[in-house]
Amino acid sequence: INAEYMGGLKRTYTWLTQDTLESFRRPEWRPLLYAVSFLHSVVQERRKFGALGWCIPYEFNQGDWLSSIQFLQNHLTTVGDDSKRGPVSWETIRYMVAEIQYGGRVTDDKDRILLSTFAEVWLTSRVVQPDFCFHTGYTVPQSEDIVQHRRHIESNLPPVDPPEVFGLHPNADITYRTKQSRLVINTILEVQPRQSASTSGDTREDVVVKYSDDLLKKLPPDWKSDNVKDLLKRIGEKYPLNIFMAQEIDRLQVVITMVRSTLTDLKLAIAGTIIMSPQLQEALDFLHDFRLPPSWLKVSWPSPNMGLWFADVLRRYDQLNNWLMHDRPTKYWLTGFFNPQGFLTSVRQEVTRAHAPNWSLDNVETRTEVQSDKHDPTSPPPEGVYIYGLYLEGCSWDKLRGKLRESASKEMFRELPVLLVTAVEAGSQRPVKGKGVLHRYKCPCYKYPVRNDINWIFDVELPCEEEPHHWIRRGVALLCTVD
Repeated sequence: INAEYMGGLKRTYTWLTQDTLESFRRPEWRPLLYAVSFLHSVVQERRKFGALGWCIPYEFNQGDWLSSIQFLQNHLTTVGDDSKRGPVSWETIRYMVAEIQYGGRVTDDKDRILLSTFAEVWLTSRVVQPDFCFHTGYTVPQSEDIVQHRRHIESNLPPVDPPEVFGLHPNADITYRTKQSRLVINTILEVQPRQSASTSGDTREDVVVKYSDDLLKKLPPDWKSDNVKDLLKRIGEKYPLNIFMAQEIDRLQVVITMVRSTLTDLKLAIAGTIIMSPQLQEALDFLHDFRLPPSWLKVSWPSPNMGLWFADVLRRYDQLNNWLMHDRPTKYWLTGFFNPQGFLTSVRQEVTRAHAPNWSLDNVETRTEVQSDKHDPTSPPPEGVYIYGLYLEGCSWDKLRGKLRESASKEMFRELPVLLVTAVEAGSQRPVKGKGVLHRYKCPCYKYPVRNDINWIFDVELPCEEEPHHWIRRGVALLCTVD
């Protein structure tokens, strides 16, 4: 990591000249120049850490840096070279660099917040102070000579750049290495020969037939439309959560039907009874490698292998079927829903109806509260719902004090305790709980490890002692699945 990061900062300073360094006599000029260059290298290097670094890997380049430097020169020219004429507008600098020059490429709201956070922490009046540092050992050169600045970069930077330089936890390096390894493994799987026998002597077709038989035996039975309607009337077909449940059953039934149809046709095609279509051939190839066929992926959800995916099918079926046949669950497995946003909307609707006519749906917001680790609910809450199955990435959870804390070494994920989700009137104050809890980090929750607007579900306010910008730079998020 060090060679790439130091190389980026060195390249940036090869574009600078002594004349540029002497453009202004104001004490803010040279530290600002170095801070923007440092920021430029950091935003580029964070891309290698995947979703922990940026939700979307933007193509930041030299043009962003040049336009930022040009703005700094214009701004200092406007306020004057003499510091007695007036102060530098730090707010203007932060806005122009983070929101306009670099922010012009950013399309994700969470990435925009991250970029603004870096600007708030680094592009401040503190950068002028001699003891300012971006991270331990990463100081601002005080010399007025461009050669000394370049020498500072080569000799004063630590021999190894830890992920903390980029605002990340040391475990982020494991994420980076794992990502590289998976790319290599996937490439190997793609280029392996298709026509070969297994170690047991069975052909590819024999392996797939046996696997298909096993899946068909475990596949849940179909839901009958008439039976579902009758059971919905019994539990209340007009309740928002029950309407949501019926929609989820319809979508999961499409998956079950697709799996049953594909496996049945695939066995017939292998036996020569029907024609082996391109879609069936594709399914055969993927099932032989125990990967999810693309036709199944289109109607379901992504998964790294067939074993995990099929286990999710059975678990989703059990949750919905128990809900339909018996009663609402005490706590809900949020990962098991196709449309978790719709689930949260249904919760808000039911809470709002309970307070009608004083509340309206347009004037309520989702409120969350993490329950004690020892709290295993045996009955639903008076209002709202309990959910579980969320995992913290980028940090851990302090069970005793009920707040965020740094991850232990090699701890990539930590399951969050049961979460209460309810609705309150917009703008209502949250009661203060927890000793030493001073802040709340608005943690984004995603359906899958790929972080984007499509997979975003909602934000969960998690208590913490540190300033929220610490966890923003850590890339902390909640995931419904870590696979």
